[in-house]
Amino acid sequence: MKLYSINAGYFKLDGGAMFGVVPKSIWDNINPADANNMCSWALRCMLIEEDNRLILVDNGMGDKQTEKFFSYYYMHGDDTLEKSLAQYGFHKDDITDVFLTHLHFDHCGGSIVREGEKLVPAFKNATYWSNKEHWDWAVYPNDREKASFLKENILPIEDSGQLKLIEVSGSFEGKLGKTSFTQNIDVRFAGGHTEAMMLPQIKYKGKTIVYMADLLPSAGHTPIPYVMAYDMFPLKTLQEKKSFLKEAVDNDYILFFEHDRENECCTLEQTEKGIRPKEFFKLADI
Repeated sequence: MKLYSINAGYFKLDGGAMFGVVPKSIWDNINPADANNMCSWALRCMLIEEDNRLILVDNGMGDKQTEKFFSYYYMHGDDTLEKSLAQYGFHKDDITDVFLTHLHFDHCGGSIVREGEKLVPAFKNATYWSNKEHWDWAVYPNDREKASFLKENILPIEDSGQLKLIEVSGSFEGKLGKTSFTQNIDVRFAGGHTEAMMLPQIKYKGKTIVYMADLLPSAGHTPIPYVMAYDMFPLKTLQEKKSFLKEAVDNDYILFFEHDRENECCTLEQTEKGIRPKEFFKLADI
């Protein structure tokens, strides 16, 4: 097995939305905002090479949306999904599996591309993985979350016949349910950010690595109260974070961050202030 960090670019979101009830005087020291109160965030995916499979976890925003759409999110930097794959000698056609942690546009927008008037899978040889609970939640969204679930990112996956659904297991009440995906990959389920978000938990070189998606979008979100305003069920996120962080410390897990601009991975430790990052490093250094 080999793991690769794949950067699909950078974008900006409102700092207050990203840190919820935490005052700007505190979070601005973690991720300084620009004059418009916007902070820069990564669109960091993971590529997993296991046996004869090439599994891509999430795929960023893509580039098919309108100029007006992208004007809200300030895409910047030179990194793209295609460039990052090519850096390791891969092409989108090599991908066998696209694992979607959830269907918010910044996680699945690269799933579908435009070919003339048609919307088609960007990964033509891949199986796309979601789960029924989250899929239904995204296709029939609530009014608060509907702006994050763009039908052009979602419905063409099902229309293509390339969609498969993972069975959800376990309770979301504090502890994250878990099911097996491959020999070395389990799937953790979390329900605070959105319904049935999936977190890959990977056995790698004697370590356990957890792809944090939006349970912990960055290392700066490690303190328990640091919950995004985007979360549908913030008290559930609090419970899930408490349970997971304790498990991660007890078992020396490595956390892989999707949105942290500066930090790819970290371990954790118990401190007088609670559980906090211990060491930072790159995925390639494991």
